[in-house]
Amino acid sequence: MANNNEQLSFLDKQSEADNTSVVCLGMTFKDHKERREYFREELRKKLPELKQIEGFPIGEDEDIIALSDPPYYTACPNPWINQIINEWQTNSDIEEKQNDIYSREPLAIDISEGKSDAAYMAHAYHTKVPSKAIAQYIKHYTDQGAIILDGFSGSGMTGVGVQLAEENDIEASRKVVLNDLSTAATHISRTYNSPQNVEEFKKIASKILSEVTQEINWMFETLHDRASGRKGKINYLIWSEVFSCPNCAEELRYWDIAVDEEENVFKDQFTCPNCKVEFEKKNLNKVYETIFDDILQQSITIIKHVPIKVNYSFQGKRYEKSLDEFDVQHIEAINEYQLNQYIPKSKLPLGDEISRLSNSYGYTHTHHLYSKRNLIILSKVMEKISLYNNRLLLAWATSAMLRTTKMYKFTLNRKMGTVSGTYYIPSLWVENLPDKLLKRKMNDLAKVKYPKSYNSIINTGSQTKLLLENNCIDYIFTDPPFGENLMYSELNFVWESWLNLFTNTNSEAIMNKTQGKGIEEYHSLMFECFRSYYRVLKPNRWMTVVFSNSKANVWNVIQEAIQRAGFVIANVSALDKKQGSFKAVTTAIAVKQDLVISAYKPSEESIVKMKSETNTPNSAWTFIDQHLEKLPVFLGYKGEASIIAERTPRILFDRMVAYHVQNGLPVPISSAEFQEGVAQRFPMRDGMAFLESQVAEYDKKRTLVKEFSQMSLFISDENSAIEWIRQQLMKKPQTRQDLHPQFIKEIQHIAKHEQLPELDDLLSQNFLRFEGDEVVPDQIGSYLRRNYHDLRGLDNTSEKLKEKALNRWYVPDPNKQADLEKLREKSLLREFDHYVEDLKTNKKKLRQFRTEAVRAGFKKAWSEKDYAKIVMVGDRLPESVIQEDDKLLMYYDNAQVRLEM
Repeated sequence: MANNNEQLSFLDKQSEADNTSVVCLGMTFKDHKERREYFREELRKKLPELKQIEGFPIGEDEDIIALSDPPYYTACPNPWINQIINEWQTNSDIEEKQNDIYSREPLAIDISEGKSDAAYMAHAYHTKVPSKAIAQYIKHYTDQGAIILDGFSGSGMTGVGVQLAEENDIEASRKVVLNDLSTAATHISRTYNSPQNVEEFKKIASKILSEVTQEINWMFETLHDRASGRKGKINYLIWSEVFSCPNCAEELRYWDIAVDEEENVFKDQFTCPNCKVEFEKKNLNKVYETIFDDILQQSITIIKHVPIKVNYSFQGKRYEKSLDEFDVQHIEAINEYQLNQYIPKSKLPLGDEISRLSNSYGYTHTHHLYSKRNLIILSKVMEKISLYNNRLLLAWATSAMLRTTKMYKFTLNRKMGTVSGTYYIPSLWVENLPDKLLKRKMNDLAKVKYPKSYNSIINTGSQTKLLLENNCIDYIFTDPPFGENLMYSELNFVWESWLNLFTNTNSEAIMNKTQGKGIEEYHSLMFECFRSYYRVLKPNRWMTVVFSNSKANVWNVIQEAIQRAGFVIANVSALDKKQGSFKAVTTAIAVKQDLVISAYKPSEESIVKMKSETNTPNSAWTFIDQHLEKLPVFLGYKGEASIIAERTPRILFDRMVAYHVQNGLPVPISSAEFQEGVAQRFPMRDGMAFLESQVAEYDKKRTLVKEFSQMSLFISDENSAIEWIRQQLMKKPQTRQDLHPQFIKEIQHIAKHEQLPELDDLLSQNFLRFEGDEVVPDQIGSYLRRNYHDLRGLDNTSEKLKEKALNRWYVPDPNKQADLEKLREKSLLREFDHYVEDLKTNKKKLRQFRTEAVRAGFKKAWSEKDYAKIVMVGDRLPESVIQEDDKLLMYYDNAQVRLEM
């Protein structure tokens, strides 16, 4: 136990390391200890008011104050956040000089890189984007003096990314605001993003570990040699679940029936040693036992596990043995040991994931997840940490708190670990003693490069209610929760039990049945989150959203929430694992990959101009002028150029429509008029539109590549089928007979509700066929001359060329495309009108329909302000269709809002 002199000596050193004469928010303190104590007292006064803010954590005031390092980090909403930002901006005039010249294109890089750096490995968290990847985004999108925000900061990797971006910069001046709803998350984030006294941390941590192991040394012992009484030091114990035979009810240790120790494999079929009946694991019955819980002082019934093997070290070598009488007596003595330190005995909440602990295993409180021995060790370590004023010590302890639970799974190759994102107790779990793990984590944390000064603000609260002022942030990087991927508050509960502060889940943006949150509630919360992001981001600046979810409805909700908040999506990219490059994403099926969404907040000038041009085509072209300026000019990889999907007329039109609808503006132009206008107003290259100031750069880079790759498409509906045909024809003008076999293969996975037109109809409505009467179109002629030696040198009027070109379909130029669009739109609207008439007399839901017809009908109804028609038809579509189609969801949600106004 550290005495007072030792503690004071350490505090003196800590003050010295923290620098004397600290200036903070215009006040001078003799050191950081005095600064910290002053602002803790101020925080205590402010807590009654702060408790009214959404996302305020659940816990005692003194626990919040003790965990906080104000004003830079608070374990609750941070009342000094705007003061600090204002001070940052006052001290940096760089940003003001660069506002007028700021211009960036979207950036797409491999977000899986750099997972082995010290900060990534030191403290576990459920999801992390590698800080090395984040640093590249920050360097690309920001200049010196920039302030970066991550409202779902988790373990604080965005802050580490800012540090990495500043490493080689003499005038390092970027700052970061990190926010998370979870106290566990912001505690970890504070660790990485605050100055740390590493040398003192190592000395104190080593001292604590030595004291704890000496105090309870006997708990680590096992007999190596019974005859001589020589003892080894335990590394870990293997525990086995106990089942009962489904035939004779004999109790069976899973290890005995499942593990073939000679072959070192798990068996698929088991044989009961009592009745000799064979069965599989799924046929076994779980066995529960009733024991006295001396911490709760009551009897509990939990799943039965028994110790099987001891792994230990003796004279520098490792050994493994079955438990002997000495080990059994030790476990009995440990179970009778009375703990006087703090123990996390919080009752486990109900939850979609965490309820498995009580439902399947009988575990109802946090301490049930630990063996008594590990509970004793961790509690003693935590008690000693409380005597010292080193902020790294607490992170050191929490870094070991998941890997020392009963969730630590045994594997035959001894590469053991927990199953991330779950509360799963394996049938063979490992009692992983904390001492060696803590020693390793001490070294891991010591390797991290911590900032030398406070360049971050860390806030604990809801992203929906950030206390930030408007237009104060230069760039947002965020990895928000996606649907029901991970139940963050539940997964953080173990850490938060030790911290004695818990997440307030009211505004947790997840899908969770226990919390009563489905896709609609998740959608609403994500919209509020992105609206908050939009409010604080400066105009003309960027937001990067990392997306990882395999469900199309979640993907569409995220897109709709981003756009409805006011952002414009400029690029969605996915990593092409084979090519090592990013390609544009155009279909919902692509959400099976990790995606990066690049979105920007329009300039105030553009917003004002579009509003002044309401109901005129100019509003559309003002949007397109700004949008084209934000898009990359050229994408290429290893001599191969790629289509920039956002520059194609079809997607440009969709973005323009989405912006107008989401902002309550009438759509000012039809698809046909848009197609015609794009060709007249902008230079076109390879089916893409450019500004006059961009086209020369594209032409120059295009001449340097030999190949041109098309977007990878998955046909799921009529729209993606048209785009697939367009790509095939751009690559090779061909006949219907050439296209048909491949088309049939591609439509095998068409959505069940989709009434897909025949290939002949798709071709006639969207493309042109050369029938031999006119001059051969350039698209067909250039293709034939490139690929047939005998046609080289022939002009487009040649009869020989015409003969070869006969009946080939091709992509029309934009002017002719406009005419086709008009005819197609009329056909789609007739189809939609049939649906409306049918629904008036038939109360059933539509089961099969042309999605493109419904989209066209919704667009026309929106322009006519017939919101009731959109809602009526939307209510009769299968819910999954609405949720998985971004355009239908956009019209439907906004029409509902208009009807409620």
